[in-house]
Amino acid sequence: MREQDLPAPQRRGRGRSRFDDDEPDFLKRGRPIRPTLAEPDADPDAEDSWSSWDGAVHGPQPHPPWLVTELAARDTELGVLKTGKEADVHLVRRAVPGTDQGCLLAAKRYRDAQHRLFHRDAGYLEGRRVRRSREMRAMAGRTAFGRQMIAGQWAAAEFDALSRLWEMGAASGRIAVPYPVQLLGTELMLEFVGDAGAGEAAPRLAQVRPAAAELRDLWQQAVDALVVLARAGYAHGDLSPYNLLVHAGRLVVIDLPQVVDVVANPQGAEFLARDVRVVAAWFTARGLPAAEADPQALTESLLREAGIR
Repeated sequence: MREQDLPAPQRRGRGRSRFDDDEPDFLKRGRPIRPTLAEPDADPDAEDSWSSWDGAVHGPQPHPPWLVTELAARDTELGVLKTGKEADVHLVRRAVPGTDQGCLLAAKRYRDAQHRLFHRDAGYLEGRRVRRSREMRAMAGRTAFGRQMIAGQWAAAEFDALSRLWEMGAASGRIAVPYPVQLLGTELMLEFVGDAGAGEAAPRLAQVRPAAAELRDLWQQAVDALVVLARAGYAHGDLSPYNLLVHAGRLVVIDLPQVVDVVANPQGAEFLARDVRVVAAWFTARGLPAAEADPQALTESLLREAGIR
């Protein structure tokens, strides 16, 4: 299958970066967003509400010690961190008024059926199933209800994948992902990765200009992450320098709504191969010797890890 036949990141076009599949608006403007960190009010208003923890599906236990789970907490909107093809990410401060209990969260909100821009999603959805035939027919026919079902699948798939990968990363130390705090409808609450004091998100790999030693270390971390994904039976499906963060020397994998089951999806091997090609191309373009980032050899190794070679 040709790469252009896959439901791939947006085509390369005039004036676009070679690796720009989902470039955040703040990168295009050339300046980062630094929201003001407000204190929670005693009484919530439109931008400040009770914590939604009680009604949500929660992430893996034990919960991290930094996470605020008290029902007396307020969720305060601090601004938009990122806009994307299928969802926007907002910065939220969850804190208990009158105490020092607080944390920053990234709230990923999938757009409704009329405003989503994540087109050609059928290839990603192959291998996923829902129980009721009515829902399957609606999704296949792309009815309004079916499109809403698909939006819910993106959020649920990302939450499930992050939960599994978080646990695998905690056990092996070979992959870092944001902790999936909770899932409520089409809103996914995640650990904020970055400088919590300033509310500044960690840079994406695309923004980093590493020296030779750091470049090799980041490449090895990328390989380790791909191995863990493959052993879990996953291909990221849209991996690029724009959905890898670099925080405190660690490479953090983000944006997994289109995660692909490499066994159940007939195109799974192609998605995995494309992930490898895109990431390897960025590293070799930054000076990593091609012999150290051979996409064909790495792809074959990952397919064996996934048990399909």
